[in-house]
Amino acid sequence: MYDFVTGPLLWLSLIIFFAGLIFRTVYYIKGLDTFLDRVTYGVNTAYGVKSAIKSVLHWIIPFGSRSWRVKPIFTILVFIFHIGLVITPIFLPAHNLILEERWGFRLPTISDTTADIMTIAVIVSALFLIIRRIALPEVRILTSAYDYLIMLITVAPFITGFISFHQISDYQFWVILHILCGEIMLIAIPFTKLSHIVLFFLSRIQIGMDFGIKRGGMKGGGKTW
Repeated sequence: MYDFVTGPLLWLSLIIFFAGLIFRTVYYIKGLDTFLDRVTYGVNTAYGVKSAIKSVLHWIIPFGSRSWRVKPIFTILVFIFHIGLVITPIFLPAHNLILEERWGFRLPTISDTTADIMTIAVIVSALFLIIRRIALPEVRILTSAYDYLIMLITVAPFITGFISFHQISDYQFWVILHILCGEIMLIAIPFTKLSHIVLFFLSRIQIGMDFGIKRGGMKGGGKTW
């Protein structure tokens, strides 16, 4: 079973993950309309590119945009959650052992202690984000069972990975479940809200170009969208 989930099933999930994101990217770009979306592609391009870069940078830096600054606690939770989601699985020593075993290369790794801290941070921040969805009426009204399912899919690899690494219970069971949860997440990303790992950047670029060229950005107002 271990050989299957780290071999053919892993390959399948990676193929679906990358092919799905490529499709979503192409579909998004092809769906843009110069008039409906009010984004120019060949006129004043330099202003558009500058504003697009500025828009992306201000939203991926903590408190870089006004929206981040008006909700500081939410901002901290979001960044802790996403930083842990990205860094932990990519630079985890155990994951890189599989990379080296299966494909003959490995990436730089973080220590097991750092991985533990980041894993716990992801789980705790996810818990507070769920509580926020339940506690705040303006967020609760926009939340459905689908949102909780997406959060479960996202956090499950971290919970199962923590349990399997520390051998809290049956190691073989939990490590296989951990790998399956990770593969489910990879497969789900292109088809769910998790696709924002790509669509976030595309939408920020689109909005940055729109506002940077057609809504006052060329006047040098200093605003960031």
